[in-house]
Amino acid sequence: MTVKYTLLAALALVNTGVMANPAPVTDINRSRPVNAVVQGQPTGSIEQRLAALERIVEARSEAQLRMAQQLQMLLDEVSELRGVTETHTYQLDEILQRQRDLYQEIDRRVSAIQAAPATVPVVQPDSGSTVTYSSDLSENDAYDKAVNMVLKDRRYDAAIPEFENFIRSYPSSGYTPNAHYWLGQLLFNNNELAKAKTHFERVVNNFPQSNKVADALLKLGQVAERENNKDAALRFYRQLVDKHSTATSAKLAQDRINALK
Repeated sequence: MTVKYTLLAALALVNTGVMANPAPVTDINRSRPVNAVVQGQPTGSIEQRLAALERIVEARSEAQLRMAQQLQMLLDEVSELRGVTETHTYQLDEILQRQRDLYQEIDRRVSAIQAAPATVPVVQPDSGSTVTYSSDLSENDAYDKAVNMVLKDRRYDAAIPEFENFIRSYPSSGYTPNAHYWLGQLLFNNNELAKAKTHFERVVNNFPQSNKVADALLKLGQVAERENNKDAALRFYRQLVDKHSTATSAKLAQDRINALK
């Protein structure tokens, strides 16, 4: 009877899940049980653990590689955006420069109109003489013709020989530095950098009192940039900022200095 009750009790424990797990079997060649439990799971053999570690290392390596690729993509996008921004900044500078040239030309023409009565000879009724145009008016006409080709007619290529003819005809004119500047600007737009540089340099070197010197220095810096001559560009921009700090073009030059540093 005692044996019978003991078996019944054992079966009851099995059915209720109360019976304890069998004691682990110890391998005499190891310092821990073969089926020792680590965080609820068997550790397995050394080969299995090494394989698991290799899988972990490979997964981490792949994750790091993906992160590196994503980082490189972001760096490429930032670099591309920086290039687009610099291009837009340069184009904006060009637009501002053209507007400034236009305003200066309008101001010059208004001043010329206001001063016109003093330059045109007054015809006396009893003198019997006829109205004649002075050489100054011919000079104005020649200069206006060249400028109008740019501002009104937009015949940029045709304006180049007109400015060249004006410079040859009136080398001592007060408009000569402006003519050199306009000629340099037209050549610059045609990407004839060497010729454009020559005319901008003549403005700076031959007409130091001209109000076009600051703008010519700015254009010389832009020519140097197009020629990938960073040092020369910085030299012209710094010369503009140092000697013509109040000029509108000085701020544009400072912006280019900051961008090229």
